[in-house]
Amino acid sequence: MAEVLAALRSLMAAHSPHLDALIVPSEDYHQSEFVSERDKRRAFVSGFTGSQGLALITKVEARLWTDGRYFLQAEQQLSDQWKLMRIGEDPAVDVWMADNLPRGAAVGVDPWCVSVATAEKWEHAFAKKQQKLVQTTTNLVDKVWKNRPAAKINPVIVHPLEFAGRSVAEKLKNLRGQLANGSAHGIIITALDEVAWLYNIRGSDVPYCPVVHAYAIVTSNSALLYVDKKKVSSQVKSSLEEIGVEVRDYGAVSSDVVLLASNRLGTLSALKKFHEVLKDGGIVSGETDINRKPTSEEEEKKGELIWVDPGSCCYALYSILDIDKVLLQQSPLALAKALKNPVELEGLKNAHIRDGAAVVQFLAWLDKQMKESYGAPGYFAEVVGANKTKHQETIKLTEVTVSDKLEGFRASKEHFRGLSFPTISSVGPNAAIIHYLPQAETCAELDLDSIYLFDSGAQYLDGTTDITRTVHFGKPSAHEKACYTAVLKGHIALGNAGFPNGTIGQTLDILARIPLWKDGLDYRHGTGHGVGSYLYVHEGPQVISFRPRTPNVPLQASMTITDEPGYYEDGNFGIRLENVLIVKEAGTKFNFGNKGYLSFEHITWAPYQSKLIELSLLTPEEIEWLNSYHAKCRDILAPFMNENEMAWLKKATEPVSAYGGGTWVFPRMWPCIIL
Repeated sequence: MAEVLAALRSLMAAHSPHLDALIVPSEDYHQSEFVSERDKRRAFVSGFTGSQGLALITKVEARLWTDGRYFLQAEQQLSDQWKLMRIGEDPAVDVWMADNLPRGAAVGVDPWCVSVATAEKWEHAFAKKQQKLVQTTTNLVDKVWKNRPAAKINPVIVHPLEFAGRSVAEKLKNLRGQLANGSAHGIIITALDEVAWLYNIRGSDVPYCPVVHAYAIVTSNSALLYVDKKKVSSQVKSSLEEIGVEVRDYGAVSSDVVLLASNRLGTLSALKKFHEVLKDGGIVSGETDINRKPTSEEEEKKGELIWVDPGSCCYALYSILDIDKVLLQQSPLALAKALKNPVELEGLKNAHIRDGAAVVQFLAWLDKQMKESYGAPGYFAEVVGANKTKHQETIKLTEVTVSDKLEGFRASKEHFRGLSFPTISSVGPNAAIIHYLPQAETCAELDLDSIYLFDSGAQYLDGTTDITRTVHFGKPSAHEKACYTAVLKGHIALGNAGFPNGTIGQTLDILARIPLWKDGLDYRHGTGHGVGSYLYVHEGPQVISFRPRTPNVPLQASMTITDEPGYYEDGNFGIRLENVLIVKEAGTKFNFGNKGYLSFEHITWAPYQSKLIELSLLTPEEIEWLNSYHAKCRDILAPFMNENEMAWLKKATEPVSAYGGGTWVFPRMWPCIIL
């Protein structure tokens, strides 16, 4: 690591102008959260492997900014040459640079790896001391990364309409309508999931994310896909051309943006093909003569702007444009993609059923293994002083081996295409590391005296899944049960919420935290994120978080969102519970303000461990919800279970009552009588 820093500082000194600091973001050329191995530049220079973070290298310092999900992980992975900067606690990177770098300092960054919004934020902070953001012509990290992984040539795959639910022609028609409404004659699309969604294509260029490294430009008369042509078979190329999408070289996007800026991009043949597709598909009717001259009114309405999403478009492409003719606004595809069509909703529900079956099969298997190999009381029993001696020394259950077993159960399910993110499989203190990633060489062995947390998901052709459960195979402490119950109460409160149209996720976030706050507890991550349809497991623009978001997009019917509160005790344990929800219209008795009201529908199916619940802390309504949810789990997952698995599931979903642990809980939580 010292050699890398020294080499980068040498390049910084030799750069023209010389650089006082170098920023190494986590993102790739498309501002992706998850990136390919060859794009993990920040991990290479710092040693920190979390998905979110930013490295800053000055002449004498090296600092790493990351959020609360990764504080513990960063502390463990960063060497003494690096200083951890905790987002939300320490000064933000732009504030720190403006305050600590010298007047007139030059700060270098690869403009392909930073968004327009971020670059402009930094430049604004730099103004007070005449500091400047310098766009490097090459990525300096790539120059010192001698063994940088090579680019892979993975095929582009057409995503069938039976799973996509909407044709490319329909999506392009709607997009062009939005461009016209925004007085824009074209849009540059750089987010990989938006390109994949728009053109109904998928790939495997990024681990766990079925996307292709590609850009798209759409105008009123052209639809272009920029991709390494070696990834596009003749059959895929033909299918794209048939719907009016022209395939161009990945590297041609810069020159074409220049053409777009002068309104010279596009071909007549592409426009003709598109209109033929629309007419044949019955999407448009009436006049389709592309040679017809526009009326004077149409000429006046013709847009001059180019639509650019400041959050996802790289600074390199934006810098080519005339900023006076740019519409800086969130991509219209972000919301269109988030509003799932009926086919996508049905697919997501089916995918989560199969995924829930895999999770239950895994839990039943793990319960059996923990009892046979470790003498554990198991998932259901709670025995003091259980025998901790292994019955079979040849069997060793580790965080990695059990997560591999879970992947195996998922792989047996229809339409499985891989995991949706690296499985967080964590025992005891490791569970307190929110985004812990076990390694085979160093991972922990399962322990009957410790909590086990697994956060996992899969990619299926008909949907993406994400689920977290926390379990204990020994005797949980009273404190662990109280914390688990507080998390469960918050999980139930959010999932059962009703709210008016126009409500943003930040408003709802408090519902999941109140039960924890009552005991002075909290967690450092957001509570919910959108989930894609065989796309990204983290999808916006909707989010449930305590952090303010720009723009604040209200929750809307047919969106997906996760419900995942947690609690983490450094060095001891971690607890998180997560289901995927669909936002739906609520049938409320009244309709104050004529706003219309919304609620949530759970589509994740796997039991909560009753042994970890302190029933005396649950209200009658919460117990009723828990029993109802468990009954649905039994009914929905039964077709996937064999006899032994079904017996386990029935036991895991047995109804619980307010009478538990020798305590009867009266209504309104009145003082209890110990029998």
